[in-house]
Amino acid sequence: MMWQLKVYNGFVPTMVIRRFLLSERTGKIVRPKSYLFFQSDKGMRYFGNNFSTMLVVSAVLVALAGCSPGGNQTGAATLNPINISETGQGFSIAEGEKKVMFYQRQHKSMDGKYTRANYVHPLYGLDGEILTEDFPADHPHHRGIFWAWHQVWLGDKKLGDSWAAKDFFWDVYDAEILTVDSQSCALKLHVYWKSPLLTDADGKQRPFVKETTTIRVHRAEGDIRKIDFQIELLALKDDMRLGGSEDAKGYGGFTTRIPLPDGLAFTGTNGPVEPTTLSVEAGPWLDFSGNLGGKGKTSGLAILCHSSSPGYRQRWILRRKGSAQNPVYPGRHPVPLSREKPLILRYRLIIHRGDVNHVNLDSLQAEYNSLLDPLFDKE
Repeated sequence: MMWQLKVYNGFVPTMVIRRFLLSERTGKIVRPKSYLFFQSDKGMRYFGNNFSTMLVVSAVLVALAGCSPGGNQTGAATLNPINISETGQGFSIAEGEKKVMFYQRQHKSMDGKYTRANYVHPLYGLDGEILTEDFPADHPHHRGIFWAWHQVWLGDKKLGDSWAAKDFFWDVYDAEILTVDSQSCALKLHVYWKSPLLTDADGKQRPFVKETTTIRVHRAEGDIRKIDFQIELLALKDDMRLGGSEDAKGYGGFTTRIPLPDGLAFTGTNGPVEPTTLSVEAGPWLDFSGNLGGKGKTSGLAILCHSSSPGYRQRWILRRKGSAQNPVYPGRHPVPLSREKPLILRYRLIIHRGDVNHVNLDSLQAEYNSLLDPLFDKE
């Protein structure tokens, strides 16, 4: 059973809790039910069919104590250690008192330039070190953990540049907090891609791609934490295409802007990897370990690409100084986006203490690939 708490643009008074009944044979959702709650001065009231008062109370306790504010109240921590709370700018995710990450929902800029939204920063290590950068001086359009492309085409018309954060707008029109199990919670984002280069007769920006991204945060296990990203892209117009940089590098897609201290170790499935100007082959995972927190203590971040993602095994754009790390997809040649079936990209971050020798990434990659079906079914 999975509980879903729906947040309506930051307003507390209304929420929907959906109860998903899962087939014991297939594990698939077979019958969702929705229950609408209204907050009044007399307390929480609900409207639903064939649902007992006792179960309604239990649902609220599970949803709120599990992944939303209040998760640290007495007795709640045993239900789920991950807390997701909404702020004026986005969503803060923590495990107990330890910060895990912040998802930036609202747009922000630097003096009106490089406007961005729909990304993660800061991302924290297991000991509180900050593992990402925002508005770096060398590439101020880079931001934390982000997924973006230089080429977004509608026919022969280019609709802005989401990588460079130019003429592009991310309308995060809905967000949901999901309790997946007792050891993880997820944030499901619904995003319309828009641009001032595509407007209606009244000058209003028109959406051309619907993005549904789910970020699942797992409880730390020993010296590692898993964080999953599932990015679904569905065209809203005919002849939509998506591509990386138009040069030989072809960079674009899921990207991490991490600190780059001296001596940072790059490791792939076959051992040490040396960054080059063009993309390199390094296997389905890449680890970055070193003094990421700037305090002389070694920690690491690894990116795992799921075998179901198109382009697996992707090539990698890697940089030792002044740039970002990127498993490339699709490269310099754009691929079409369907209006019927979304493009699904899946990645897992492994946050860990110590260097690459402190974590068995081959085993973790095999475990991740064994999750064959997308974790979050469509409603």
